[in-house]
Amino acid sequence: MGERAAANDPIGVFDSGVGGLSVLNALRAELPHERFVYFADTANAPYGERGEDFVTQRTLAITADLVERHRIKALVVACNTATAAAIHLVRTTYPALPVVGVEPALKPAVALSATGSIGVLATRGTLASLKFRKLHDSLAGQAKFSLVPCDGLAAAIEASATAAIGELCVRYMRAAGRFGTAPGQIDTLVLGCTHYPFVADELRRHAGPTVRFIDTGAPVALQTRRLLAATHALAAERDGSTAPVLETSGPPEALAAAAARWLHRATVPA
Repeated sequence: MGERAAANDPIGVFDSGVGGLSVLNALRAELPHERFVYFADTANAPYGERGEDFVTQRTLAITADLVERHRIKALVVACNTATAAAIHLVRTTYPALPVVGVEPALKPAVALSATGSIGVLATRGTLASLKFRKLHDSLAGQAKFSLVPCDGLAAAIEASATAAIGELCVRYMRAAGRFGTAPGQIDTLVLGCTHYPFVADELRRHAGPTVRFIDTGAPVALQTRRLLAATHALAAERDGSTAPVLETSGPPEALAAAAARWLHRATVPA
């Protein structure tokens, strides 16, 4: 970015598909006066089952498009896989652009868990990334983590495939282990993909009412606010919220349906 962004410029948010709408919900709740542009790379979803080089290329291309066409003042990479693969390159390429990524909330889970046993549901790409391994290794000895690569779950959520979602949730919750509050049981579950909060009710059926679920939406929204405040780039207060601009590399009707289903104060893509 060359010239400094204006406070009324939008915040860019992108994900491999519709999962990042869960982060957009949190951002709009925390920053109701901001304008947002959301890009879903649905034609190439899910990133968690793609190679790292491909994810890096798409992340940089989408960022360039958001910067050039929409003059975004900040970027939220609302995808765990893209954050792990490419956020360092985004920050190097655009040093003046505030950039916020997402990562599985292992540290908050350690702080909350009473049993010291934590389940982590994430994509295979996230769990295999160097960024995740460093985070996991930094917490060695503080808790026992059951890491479950959830192949196909993000894609099923993208497709709103109810039967497949149910079957996959059963499979991966069983793979995680025993849930509960007794010693050795998992009392905290990390939703390590931005798609997964949309099926939290289904996951809850297999975890029980006492298990804590943790996702990254609220912390990401708070960090975005902090970065904008530090650069005096928060938007001025306005009456009511502005509907986000929603764009996709795939069928627009699919994103429209997802927004109507999952985006609070649902809007229709332009």
